[in-house]
Amino acid sequence: MPNFLAAVALLTSSALLVSGCAGPGQEDDEFVVLTTFTVIADMAKNVAGEHARVESLTKPGAEIHGYEPTPSDIVRGLEADLILDNGLGLEAWFADFVQDVNAPHVTLSESLTPIPIEGREGVPNPHAWMSPREAVHYVEAIRAALTEADPAHADAYAFNAARYTEEIESIGSTLVEDLAEVSEDRRVLVTCEGAWSYLARDASLEEVYLWATNSDGAATPQSVAHAIHVVTQAQVPSVFCESTVGPEAMYAVAAESGAEFGGILFVDSLTEEDGPAPTYLALLEHNVRTIVAGLTVSDEGVSPHDAPGVDPDA
Repeated sequence: MPNFLAAVALLTSSALLVSGCAGPGQEDDEFVVLTTFTVIADMAKNVAGEHARVESLTKPGAEIHGYEPTPSDIVRGLEADLILDNGLGLEAWFADFVQDVNAPHVTLSESLTPIPIEGREGVPNPHAWMSPREAVHYVEAIRAALTEADPAHADAYAFNAARYTEEIESIGSTLVEDLAEVSEDRRVLVTCEGAWSYLARDASLEEVYLWATNSDGAATPQSVAHAIHVVTQAQVPSVFCESTVGPEAMYAVAAESGAEFGGILFVDSLTEEDGPAPTYLALLEHNVRTIVAGLTVSDEGVSPHDAPGVDPDA
């Protein structure tokens, strides 16, 4: 710990020497927006356009729940003009992080009505961005935050936000329309993490998961047995898992229930540029396509080798 604090002190001193005092929008000064993870970074890039440099603290593929900021992250926070976080308990480390920086920060979920985690009174499910309906609120919160911090480009932020909102809403409509033909008894979304409460509500799906959030650790024998029972009873054709965790427990659910493993879904992180979800819109489109394909599979089924996002040899 002393070495960590010394590194923070050294890097912080260096940052303060070179940062200057100019505010966003002033000549020769770049407006820097720092976000806690890649999904909201991409949202912010779409709203900011050319008028800000947007960065994410976490890298593509990283798990956000248990992230531990580094000394260089503190420096990035000191250099930022605005910091955006998700809230709802997602970034347990964020409160300590912002104590060390002076930039204003905005919690994007503040205007939302959270869905509680089942069995945990007062504990919200933090994954609201997985719902296209709620994502629209994120976009508006980003627009308002950028406008407050950089009013000179308010019109551009409003234009970009309106265009981006239309794209998100279109994907949400596709999800609902494509799942409309799924029979009532098969409208069950079975995943590793319980990150789908908001999207399941949008699409009128029942949500079943092996653990509530990735910070819980792993599946339990009871949660696996429950998932197997639900899948077997409802004859759910496919089950899924998220990209930032191992799918082995869900493979077991599929094997025991007779369901297919329908594919890998993306929640807490985007992929690199050459991956299936390099942007938030691509993430939504991939998830919608994978879920629809899995829940509308014919009685003959599909091979896991054909399921989107699946590497059966991994």
